[in-house]
Amino acid sequence: MANLTIRKLDDVLKSELRQRAAANGRSMEDEVRVILRDACHKRLGFAEPASAGLSVPAPPAADEPVDGPRAQPQAGTVRVTLIVGGGIAAYKAMDLIRRLKERGADVRVVLTKAAQQFVTPLTASALSHQRCYTDLFDPSSEFDAGHIRLARDCDLIVVAPATADLMAKIAGGHADDLATAILLATNRQILLAPAMNPLMWNNAATRRNVAQLKQDGVAMVGPNAGEMAERGEAGVGRMAEPTEIAVAAEALWRPQPPKPLLGKRVLITAGPTHEPIDPVRYIANRSSGKQGYAIAAAAAAAGAEVALISGPVELRAPAGVDCIRVESAREMLAAVQSALPADVAIFAAAVADWRVAAEGMQKLKKGAGGPPPLQLTENPDILATISKLTEGRPPLVIGFAAETENLIDNATAKLARKGCDWIVANDVSPATGVMGGDRNTVHLLMRHDAATDLESWPLMTKDEVATALVARIAQAMAVHA
Repeated sequence: MANLTIRKLDDVLKSELRQRAAANGRSMEDEVRVILRDACHKRLGFAEPASAGLSVPAPPAADEPVDGPRAQPQAGTVRVTLIVGGGIAAYKAMDLIRRLKERGADVRVVLTKAAQQFVTPLTASALSHQRCYTDLFDPSSEFDAGHIRLARDCDLIVVAPATADLMAKIAGGHADDLATAILLATNRQILLAPAMNPLMWNNAATRRNVAQLKQDGVAMVGPNAGEMAERGEAGVGRMAEPTEIAVAAEALWRPQPPKPLLGKRVLITAGPTHEPIDPVRYIANRSSGKQGYAIAAAAAAAGAEVALISGPVELRAPAGVDCIRVESAREMLAAVQSALPADVAIFAAAVADWRVAAEGMQKLKKGAGGPPPLQLTENPDILATISKLTEGRPPLVIGFAAETENLIDNATAKLARKGCDWIVANDVSPATGVMGGDRNTVHLLMRHDAATDLESWPLMTKDEVATALVARIAQAMAVHA
């Protein structure tokens, strides 16, 4: 039987046959051949002729693992359509396939024409164990409107890298290739991982497109700051790392826990400040910024819009957090004031109390007369300034008290002196290892009219302290809502 002619199939069976053939990358005729051979060979006990002459391999036995380009997802498996744009970061998308599969996703890859200049369909197929799609007019998939199937037969669409050109096409509703046709035809959530030169990212046209895409409900992860592929180029534009994208994707497809701070704006300061003495020296302290960054991450996870004002630290901004980096106390105060209004303000930064009254314009030199005198002047008190605002004061203002002695007494006095609502007090004596470490023991002092409540928490990681503090904030805001 050289050719097969099939008639009088009902629409349901015909649709199932088309989808099975498309998923396996075969024509409907070849798919029927495989089904017939499978039925004869396995169910009727017929011997398989040596000259079967089929151009497709037989399906695996029932007890064999299904692998390779024809692998089918198990029931309940999350299905992700991964669209790879044409940028140098396309090579990272190959690692993203693995990261998504590690989280239980079945991944089908679509390569744009430009992406194929960086990675091959064979590589994508080998890593995804699925056929890789490249052409809108591929006769083996478009006989049943394959782009519609790829757009709908999934739980999430991830675009990584999302180039400036691809984002412009999505924002404008273009559909001139397979990738954009899928994105226009989908009714599923889309997650973009932008990647481009910093000047392209900051271009007014790109910013308009980003705003439009966010308004349309498209989610984004990144871009990050760092060095570009081009020599001497650096800035915001690097694609988020594959693990970051996979985490963001998983957060979209998994049931989300309640977000008690959804719709709230949280302002957080973190890290030290550097107060210049001269062009090469400064006054600072040992703060690592870890606790403030952990609070920012926990607040973002609770659904808050987070503005993180950070002193100079070697930490990456948490995902979903607007991070403004500053150096000095005066810069931090200005950034805090610009970030208002807020529902909650948390001042975890270890701001230097003093700065040099007259900063040296040149490096100060040793001389015969001994060390030069340094006249100090007091820095602005950021916590007290915001706590005592008569207009625009956040409803909940929280300070930190890092003490080396008389912890509770000093924290209680600071709570009254600064005018804030809560104080998080911790012992930062050298023996505790809190400064720069990963663990913390805190006491939460909360002012209620003339009384002060005290909660002493056990030793926890700084991430655990952050989660507990955010939960306590959410509880307090719910009570006063």
